[in-house]
Amino acid sequence: MLQVKEIHTFYGLSHVLFGVSLEVRRGEVVCLLGRNGAGKTTTIRSIIGLTPPRRGRITFKGEEIAGRPTYQVARLGISWVPDNRRIFPDLTVAENLEIAERGSGAAPGQTWNLAKVFSLFPALKKIQGRRGGYLSGGEQQMLSIARALLGNPELLLLDEPTEGLAPLIVQELEEQILRLKQEGISILLAEQNVKSALKLADRCYVMDRGRIRYQGTVDELRRNEEVRARYLLV
Repeated sequence: MLQVKEIHTFYGLSHVLFGVSLEVRRGEVVCLLGRNGAGKTTTIRSIIGLTPPRRGRITFKGEEIAGRPTYQVARLGISWVPDNRRIFPDLTVAENLEIAERGSGAAPGQTWNLAKVFSLFPALKKIQGRRGGYLSGGEQQMLSIARALLGNPELLLLDEPTEGLAPLIVQELEEQILRLKQEGISILLAEQNVKSALKLADRCYVMDRGRIRYQGTVDELRRNEEVRARYLLV
């Protein structure tokens, strides 16, 4: 579904990604692991079009998307949940979702609507009238994912979804991500939380200093103590 081939991404004159390649197949959860600053978020931003790569290719369902505006990439079926959530703090939960639903265009055959989002995140239904700025971290994360789902994605990009959340909230979020996989949504998950990632992913890529250092299945990574010690232990 998604192929990233030898991309090089810069911030100004700073070379940040060096020949990064990865792929996500239909129905997979693929995890991009690495310490803070390894290049995970820049990889996600390169895919969604916020920081286009200067070299390399990115294809989605066989169509070249590198360098396209973000709104065009989103319309092809890719939704992004940023690490800082970016909800509207002065709008209620319902208003945040209403904006996202309108933006999706409510196309015929739309898979995700408010009723389905509330079935996945029943806690949001109970707090529809609460302003975004008064939500807990876990509630904000649920709202950010719910908003992304209203774009009816085939591929969901999740950037550090468990960061700063309490263990019980992380466990609940893991269950919801697995439900999304059962719905047939492909997921690229950027994470520092190795324990959580290994519960969710089918395959993993390990990044360090803007390069892919390792790739393999979850079981292969579990058995590879050298890679985990070198690139993933803080």
